[in-house]
Amino acid sequence: MHPDQRACIHQQKGITTYTTASDSYAFFSLLTGPEFLNQVESLLPEHRERLFPPTETLSMFLAQAMSADRSCQNIVDAAAVKRLMGELPICSTHTGAYCRARKRLPLDMVSTLARYTRRMMTEHTPDSWHWRGRPVRLVDGAIVTLPDTEENQTVYPQPRSQQPGLGFPLCRVVGIVCLASGAVLDAALGPCRGKGSDEQSLLRAMLSTLDAGDLLLGDAFYATYFLLCALQAKGVDGVFEQYGSRRGSTDFRQGERLGPRDHLIEIDKPKVKPAWMSQAEYDQTPDRLKVRELRAGGKILVTTLLCSKSTSKAALKALYRNRWQVELDIRNIKTTLGMETLSCCTPEMAKKELWVYLLAYNLIRLRLAQAALLADIIPRQPSFKHTLQLWIVWQKSGRYDIDKIDGLFILIAQQQVGKQPGRMEPRAIKRRPKPFPLLTKPRAITRENIRKNGYPEKFK
Repeated sequence: MHPDQRACIHQQKGITTYTTASDSYAFFSLLTGPEFLNQVESLLPEHRERLFPPTETLSMFLAQAMSADRSCQNIVDAAAVKRLMGELPICSTHTGAYCRARKRLPLDMVSTLARYTRRMMTEHTPDSWHWRGRPVRLVDGAIVTLPDTEENQTVYPQPRSQQPGLGFPLCRVVGIVCLASGAVLDAALGPCRGKGSDEQSLLRAMLSTLDAGDLLLGDAFYATYFLLCALQAKGVDGVFEQYGSRRGSTDFRQGERLGPRDHLIEIDKPKVKPAWMSQAEYDQTPDRLKVRELRAGGKILVTTLLCSKSTSKAALKALYRNRWQVELDIRNIKTTLGMETLSCCTPEMAKKELWVYLLAYNLIRLRLAQAALLADIIPRQPSFKHTLQLWIVWQKSGRYDIDKIDGLFILIAQQQVGKQPGRMEPRAIKRRPKPFPLLTKPRAITRENIRKNGYPEKFK
């Protein structure tokens, strides 16, 4: 028998035995668990019975986020067919009622549920999934585009380099992600330009998400004096790539030498108070900060893990390589789920849509955590896209037998992502796009030109 087949059979037996002998997996059955349902019930707004009550609307909104066809028409058609198959009265397939129901859905309900799912996972994460017993958190930012409406442009303006009518509103999203489970712990969003629009400002709004003992990994946007001080005050350690302005001035001959290109230095507090910081906060910040700088993996890292004996240079190098996982998580959210381009035409609905995507992502991560726990692997080994596909089919089946859940976990654990250390791919597209020119004038003006002069010859 092939080794892979033997391992798969062993895994299936392990999951079946575990789920038969223990009901601990039932805790993770979030969609049907009483704890989650109680949480949903407590967040429901006052409402009267309609075709689309809040719970049904949220369920449809989530299904819309996970579907390849994310149109409102598709999800309303699916709901109408389900009613027909369930021998309920035939309803209209017009989307107006569903769109109004989405608008009534409270934003706090969606965002609270997304944060609640993260708490369900992080509070019960096995110690073996942590780094040396410490929870590791990843931070990074991403940009999503919104429909080009006047309301969206007001709150999330397009780049100044683009002419009006030719660009799209841009929204910056910064998230804190759990390295062990991949769950989004919290997120903050804002415009891509203007005061408070940078990634570090958005991160500062979420520092309460971090707990003492956590370890934060981030790129060069985050290795600043005041953020390191804020993390240290919370009992949180950080490992970041060196901040761009300091990268060229790093001199490993100075400070306390710990090893080759590895030293401790003290940094003075900037003399100019940042505009976002109050005078009281500035005065309370320490005048000097001791940090560790080291060169590893072609990068200069800065960290508050100062002891080279308990945390070697090789260990920090291996730890920081895990920062790449957040890039893969962002790809899963933006590309696999489709959050890269939102569809709602107002800032309020766009923000709600974004949180629905994050809730959908966390629910899939929850299924991955279930399968990993029962198959004795780590949650990042099974394929996210494979799990998403299985969950969509599972939902469409309309059968949620608890005695079948172990079979679903077996299927999830079967497809695992291969280890690809040091993988590099060109950021280029092989398949050529259709030969249409870029839109260089507002659409209304272009349409009028076509009415008068017709299409260009090469595109007729």
